[in-house]
Amino acid sequence: MHVTLRQLEVFTEVLKSGSTTQASLVLSLSQSAVSAALTDLEGHLGVQLFDRVGKRLVVNEHGRLLYSRALALLEEVSEIEQLFKEDNGAIRVCASSTIGNYILPEAIARYRQDHPDLPLEMTVGNSQDVVNAVADFRVDIGLIEGPCHHADIIAEPWLEDELVIFAAPSSSLFQEPITPEKLAAMPWILRENGSGTREIVDFLLLSHLPQFRLGMELGNSEAIKHAVRHGLGVSCLSRRVIAEQLESGTLREISLPLPRLTRTLWRIHHRQKHLSRALERFLQYSEI
Repeated sequence: MHVTLRQLEVFTEVLKSGSTTQASLVLSLSQSAVSAALTDLEGHLGVQLFDRVGKRLVVNEHGRLLYSRALALLEEVSEIEQLFKEDNGAIRVCASSTIGNYILPEAIARYRQDHPDLPLEMTVGNSQDVVNAVADFRVDIGLIEGPCHHADIIAEPWLEDELVIFAAPSSSLFQEPITPEKLAAMPWILRENGSGTREIVDFLLLSHLPQFRLGMELGNSEAIKHAVRHGLGVSCLSRRVIAEQLESGTLREISLPLPRLTRTLWRIHHRQKHLSRALERFLQYSEI
């Protein structure tokens, strides 16, 4: 059985207007096309939907049985068409932890002010988790803190971010001039391997130190901040992550005669992923 939406549309319009002539005007079809569609529908169903009384079509019990179901189906199709005309499909975003916890919420808040009802799904992981999700098409777009080396993924610069070395205000480092040698001798509390922050810290900072002493690895920035605040070592995170603690004095920035530590945050998507209008619209709000 191959009942088409066009046949159902013709059937409902003939029933409402009472003739194939009037239905053809409403549907912008020829009368012969309307008659053919109606005949095909009755042939597929194996029943007559109208009694032919002279030149008039009078709906019968079969037509009445079909009418409400046909209307409901056509209304659902209309809703689907409207949905994609407005391009309001759910947007799936995956962000690495620094971005997802400290940067993206501001963009989402602004997006929600203008589009409170549009579906948005966000997940947070480390940068490798984000790359994997994009590569597997589990999300539409990813936001990461380090470079992406996956052959099937397109990476575009998104934001610039500053990294800050910090310690507890009570740290012995602040009792005398700070040198790279003294900093290198401190226990470092860093993100885990696979984190974009860790990759950039390894590349930008630790290569400038004469040695490196890893105190511990922790899976999120909040844990690192608390560990440093309690005097367990020093660390390096985005200024956005520790801005409140620096302002309140619970953490203290360490200044070194080194180049300013900056990194690029990246926006990634699979090279075969179509960027819909809904997704492009969201990305405009993410330009902080």
